[in-house]
Amino acid sequence: MAATITRVGFIGLGDQGGPMAEAIGEHGFDLHVWARHPASLSAVERVPHTVHGTVADLAASAELIGLCLRDDVDIWDILDDQGLLAAIAPGTIIVNHGTGGPTEAARIAEHVAQAGGVYLDGPVSGGSPGARARTLTTFTGGSPDAFEKARPVFDTFSDTVMLMGPVGAGQFTKLFNNALTITNMKNAEDVLGLASQVGLNLPALIDVIDTSSGGSAALRSLGRDITPELAEHVHLLMKKDIHHFADAVHAAGGGDPSEVLERGLAGAAGLVAAARMVARARRTATPEHRLA
Repeated sequence: MAATITRVGFIGLGDQGGPMAEAIGEHGFDLHVWARHPASLSAVERVPHTVHGTVADLAASAELIGLCLRDDVDIWDILDDQGLLAAIAPGTIIVNHGTGGPTEAARIAEHVAQAGGVYLDGPVSGGSPGARARTLTTFTGGSPDAFEKARPVFDTFSDTVMLMGPVGAGQFTKLFNNALTITNMKNAEDVLGLASQVGLNLPALIDVIDTSSGGSAALRSLGRDITPELAEHVHLLMKKDIHHFADAVHAAGGGDPSEVLERGLAGAAGLVAAARMVARARRTATPEHRLA
């Protein structure tokens, strides 16, 4: 039987990481946090938590540390430059909930092991809305023992948690998921653009297609969750992730990912304009056709 984890550290209290940390605190774990910007701490103000002045202080206080950061370079900064690895106790589990490269995940795991820790790549899908609703999907790569110890923590903010294989498998799964999402977003952008040109009511169209065979998570999020303001941020993450996808497929000896890469980049490039188009349509829609 795996030992029960009670002390959880969390770094990365942004739009997605903040609600994840809050969920951990809601479920009675002893939550420890560090934030580069003090304003970020408001994300966990409703739950009991301990704020640490340095990453090293947090690292010495936790049995599991979740990192929800932008990219792999940020992980290396926290591990080495900010002193996390130098302060962990042997056996501490470190989880990367962000999206990065599978090959880099293996390099990070080896580095963490040399410091006496255990690494899991545990990227999540569902974005900020899923984090707030506690319905994220967590794709995990790493040892089964570490996964079973960490799973109760993942369950606090997820409705689906899956061990996909060894370290790197979680990132591979997330990248393939994101490749489908981003290329599907290009489909949604193209179709909605044509629908606007022929005068269809876009909010009504999105609502009715959502219950039909043409529905997709990309279309639904563009109609509801991805506002023009959020799109300014999300399209940059999409661009980063589709490049990670292409690099990972190439490094693993897979087929030529160039066509998927091209379509994904086009989907990312068109996201802001599509979000603005849908927002304008929502403002001018008749009351019976406004989105909920």
